[in-house]
Amino acid sequence: MSSPLPVAILAGGLATRLRPITEKIPKSLVTVAGRPFLTHQIEMLRAQGLRHLVLCIGHLGEMIQRDFGDGSAYGVKIDYSFDGDKLLGTGGALRKALPFLGPDFFVLYGDSYLPIDFNTVANAYKASGKPALMTVYANQGKWDTSNVWFEDGQIKVYDKKTRRPEMHYIDYGLSVFDARVFDSVSMEQPTDLATILMDLVGRKQLAGYEVNRRFYEIGSPAGLAELDELLKSSHEGRNVGP
Repeated sequence: MSSPLPVAILAGGLATRLRPITEKIPKSLVTVAGRPFLTHQIEMLRAQGLRHLVLCIGHLGEMIQRDFGDGSAYGVKIDYSFDGDKLLGTGGALRKALPFLGPDFFVLYGDSYLPIDFNTVANAYKASGKPALMTVYANQGKWDTSNVWFEDGQIKVYDKKTRRPEMHYIDYGLSVFDARVFDSVSMEQPTDLATILMDLVGRKQLAGYEVNRRFYEIGSPAGLAELDELLKSSHEGRNVGP
């Protein structure tokens, strides 16, 4: 695409699987290889020319804003979109963040570390002609529970609750959206992003893009320990990238 897309980072969850660590700090500030995880995410994105980040925050989010400010110290621009008093869900959080985002944008989970080329994903989204694209990985149930039936370059089923034997892929953790996808999302009741994605699949409006490098995450103690070791052995992450 002609210019780098903004990146919405979903960082408002309660991170219950990481308790007691996350009882007093949000997941984005959990220490990984000696630094807050968000620092590693920012460096990964900045290295690919992605400089505008919109953090969708909730639980203890003011601590992230305090520590990272406007992002200038990290070579990026950071805007913040707060859930507020009412839980919005991941879909609702993105709906609320639209004023900070352009007509098209990436969505990245706040606990994901994805060593792939984001610009290739953006180009695949543009070429698809569809209003949304999900990256998928041939997980084969190895790193987490597979939740995508992806065949012949098409996402046939995406479902995080109902498993099917054809599901050999997993939602990799990076998507691209046309902002208009969220125009009808309610701000009165929580909406999960997965529900929006499932609806798009049903209307054949969700493109799929297969990536070939595994994902890393800090959503679980095991994932956190694994990424901590990886980034430590890679000189604090400087050698881990696409």
